[in-house]
Amino acid sequence: MDNTVTNPAEYGYCKNGNVYLKGYLEYSDRQIGVVRNTEAEALQYFVNRFSIAEGKVNLLFSQVDEAQNKGSFLTKLLQLRVALVEFDGLGNFIPLLDRLDGLELQLRELILHNQIKNLEIKRALIEEVKLAAAQEDWQKATDDLMELKTKWLKTGPVDKALQDSIESEFTEINDDFFQRRREYYAEKNRIIDEKLATLQNYVDMAYSLLDEKDYDISFAKMKDLQRDWKNIGQVPPKKQSQLWKKFKKANDIFFDRYNRSKGIVMKPRIDPRMMQMQSMTEELEREFPIQRLIPETAEKAKNYLVKWKELSAQVKNIDRNIAERFRNVCDKVFEMNYLLRVISYRHPALNDKPRVEQLKIMINQMDYMTKKEKNELDIFIQESQYSGQMAERPVQNKINTQKRKISMKEILLVEFKKELELLLGRY
Repeated sequence: MDNTVTNPAEYGYCKNGNVYLKGYLEYSDRQIGVVRNTEAEALQYFVNRFSIAEGKVNLLFSQVDEAQNKGSFLTKLLQLRVALVEFDGLGNFIPLLDRLDGLELQLRELILHNQIKNLEIKRALIEEVKLAAAQEDWQKATDDLMELKTKWLKTGPVDKALQDSIESEFTEINDDFFQRRREYYAEKNRIIDEKLATLQNYVDMAYSLLDEKDYDISFAKMKDLQRDWKNIGQVPPKKQSQLWKKFKKANDIFFDRYNRSKGIVMKPRIDPRMMQMQSMTEELEREFPIQRLIPETAEKAKNYLVKWKELSAQVKNIDRNIAERFRNVCDKVFEMNYLLRVISYRHPALNDKPRVEQLKIMINQMDYMTKKEKNELDIFIQESQYSGQMAERPVQNKINTQKRKISMKEILLVEFKKELELLLGRY
């Protein structure tokens, strides 16, 4: 709408050195400024200012048009109407106020529609909260309630007349749940404390049996304690483990004394899975020196690695020495197999050559591969540091793997050189 002012006198006038805006609607004439030079210049100045008022109205309409939450602009609209009525400028304010009245009506209708929709959503959420709060799984119920609370907070307001009651209903359901949850865990902790106290009592009783003179009577009592320990039920693993170590120590001391008093010699029980792991390790160690069997040994090592993972998941305490030996021999087999594959391209009949010549070829190739991989690893580390990825787990895993491979190549290289020196010393 074009509200260009062609006749300033239509909307304002000058009197006694002051500039006045003529009254409109229910508003009376109002002084908006003073005459500094001529009356014509003063009137034109305030005519020009009127464009600012038009611009503010146009800006508001543009913002509302682009906004998703249009209802949030109602307060700004009301503030702008007050500002327009008090604005110092000459022009036709009535069309601007009419535009704001029309927009206000639209926004209020939209807000009312949204409030009705929000009310439906919040009532549905309350029903979901009731169901979630009634679940027996406390953790799942807590997670569900937290998710529903997020949805609640994201849902807009409802009619003010209903706001307090619906918020109160939602809050009461949540408060009741978390109060019951606190009571449940308080009771659970009380039961756990009682169980831990009972276990501690079993520990004390076990140690007191060490002072008993009649082994037959104390034997039966210790067996009863063992049975009672198993029936105590679940407690926090860390605390249970601490008490179990003390209890087991008392049991070990007691039964060691008991067996000695009865002349019983206990044979240590060896886990058959641990025996299998040791057998795999020893088999690979026996076969590794046989160079012509390396390809078959490498295939066997791959299969044994899979089997080792299955067994190690079932065995609680793996012998660290065996585990280290198995890892080393697998690394040796794989590195040796890779070396022989590389050499086979230029020396397909390597195994038919004299041992001295074999070692010279292997030393030369292994030395080259070791230096090459060291250089590649240094470049990778520098690039990881530069990119800021050094601390990432995949990067660290790759670095550690490469370091292990290089280390095994260096070990094999030393072994080759020692064997060559021995052979050359014979001649």
